[in-house]
Amino acid sequence: EIRRLPAVRREQIVFPAGVLERIERHTKTFAEHADALRAAGRHLKRGLLLHGPPGTGKTLTVMYLSQLMPDRTVLLLSGHGLGTVSAACEMARELAPAMLVLEDVDLVAENRMHGHPTSLLFDLLNQMDGLNEDSDIVFVLTTNRPEVIEPALAARPGRIDLAVNMPLPDDDGRSRLLDLYGVGLQLDVRDRVQFITATEGTTPAFIREVLRRAALLAAERGDSSHVTDEL
Repeated sequence: EIRRLPAVRREQIVFPAGVLERIERHTKTFAEHADALRAAGRHLKRGLLLHGPPGTGKTLTVMYLSQLMPDRTVLLLSGHGLGTVSAACEMARELAPAMLVLEDVDLVAENRMHGHPTSLLFDLLNQMDGLNEDSDIVFVLTTNRPEVIEPALAARPGRIDLAVNMPLPDDDGRSRLLDLYGVGLQLDVRDRVQFITATEGTTPAFIREVLRRAALLAAERGDSSHVTDEL
């Protein structure tokens, strides 16, 4: 199935300083210097693991990367689609430069010491090893449970070269999220510190939902754009 992914701008990604820059360097910057890296005998195939609690921005980051590298074919596997790893890797070879995304990869790549390994785990390991190292292919794996991922996948350079934690937003991040998800609303927040304190430990998805519900309450009051501290 061919889909058009939603457009996600850089300013819509709210992480602590340096997190998004590491991801961009491992994806886009690599591609920009592909010729120099090949000339130096360095391989281009690379793996990126995005992990963190649900709602912290893993899927949003994948969508942003698809916009950041518009000339790259994106193959997205999730749910039952994870069973098509072999076919997807073959397509990635044919359509390179490509980005192959496996969402919730822990469903097929659980640590062999903690459960019964599936054939899909071995298929994924073999496919990642079997790709030509000169192929400009980025593997992006996401998971909410990094602790259960098979070490031969997650901890081995050449398969996963960079693991990035998607952290819960800090005080500054929650303040930026209030502004981001408050676009289109007339925010009348007199005590911003109280909001930031009350939302400690929450995810960006939670803050987005808070603003949506506040807009609903305002609409019920008769003014869908005016959100106050009381709402």
